[in-house]
Amino acid sequence: MSELPQYKLIYEDLRAGIADGAYAPGDLLPSEHDLCLKYSVARLTVRKALGQLVADEFIVRHQGKGSIVKGSPRGIGILSLIGTTSAVDSTNLTTHITMKPELREWNEAFSFPIDPQEEKAGCIYFERLRLIDGTPVFYDITMLPNSNLPRFLSYDMENKSLFDTLRTKYQIVVTGGVQQFFAIRADKRLQQSFNVHAGHPVLQLNRKIDTSRPGFHIYSQIFCVTQRYGLIGTF
Repeated sequence: MSELPQYKLIYEDLRAGIADGAYAPGDLLPSEHDLCLKYSVARLTVRKALGQLVADEFIVRHQGKGSIVKGSPRGIGILSLIGTTSAVDSTNLTTHITMKPELREWNEAFSFPIDPQEEKAGCIYFERLRLIDGTPVFYDITMLPNSNLPRFLSYDMENKSLFDTLRTKYQIVVTGGVQQFFAIRADKRLQQSFNVHAGHPVLQLNRKIDTSRPGFHIYSQIFCVTQRYGLIGTF
């Protein structure tokens, strides 16, 4: 596993500063010149890092003003929450691992075809429950190929983002994908997870997510119960 390129290191440092509040929404990031001095890099490297922050919607850039912080996008994987500004701003998202990552053989991938090299590598399987302000909203099952992911099984994924882990540890970036939507009724497992009655309506999403690594996809099945928030997702 190679080291992150210099622009990625700068991107991760600035992204972390936005996430932890060192740079609040509306703040200006240091100028390109100051960032070049801080990180001892060329201007092109800084611009590449800032461009990635723009693409990921952490900042906006205005000529003559600089880089203005928008804040951390609030989302669950590809899905993001929409609602009143006050409701979204107060959201406290937590993630609990209900089944730790383990190695399995591929049996299926939520109706999606599995690439031959992925099937040969084997499957990393785990399950998570997502809560918003303490209320269960998402239950997701994730499968990804066990392909060049050293020490992945040893990482603590509690309250961690899978996409962030893949990006920072393995330079695997989500690039798009396909989602299938179904309306179902809560079975016994979902009734217990969401604390709802038998037959409660549940949104089911099957997803095959493309990444920057050829022949490496993230397969997931997400169950969602929410009356407070809407969902929005862009690929």
